[in-house]
Amino acid sequence: MEKTEIATELFRQNFNCAQSVFAAFAEDYGLPQETALKIAGGLGGGVRCGEICGAATGAVLVIGLKNGQSVQGDMDSKALCDSETAEFMKRFRELRGCVACRDILGIDISVGNNRMKAKELNLFGTICVDMVTNAVEILEDMGY
Repeated sequence: MEKTEIATELFRQNFNCAQSVFAAFAEDYGLPQETALKIAGGLGGGVRCGEICGAATGAVLVIGLKNGQSVQGDMDSKALCDSETAEFMKRFRELRGCVACRDILGIDISVGNNRMKAKELNLFGTICVDMVTNAVEILEDMGY
């Protein structure tokens, strides 16, 4: 199964956008999918406050899992992770002109009953699925 299929299937199973993107790649880099789902559990909906899109944060976790610094003084890994993250965010921003969940959706789902309103408008089934797919496609294009 392709990564986009895995991620969109996870999303349709009610895992959040960050979980779906991160878990689709996690096992490739030695992290069990179950653990990846737990790690990214609080990142959906822009960390539950409408900030950076969860699909993007899930992708950044993938970048860190592959390239992140884990040894003190390893500035090469740190620089690579920083540059890959910046490149991913640049590409992601180009898709919508923004990276904040509330801006992408056009509604802040962290306020009042806006989450229910977004659900009624099927924003999760349309825009969010697209963001999950786009995040995976960008990662794959970058060699992940």
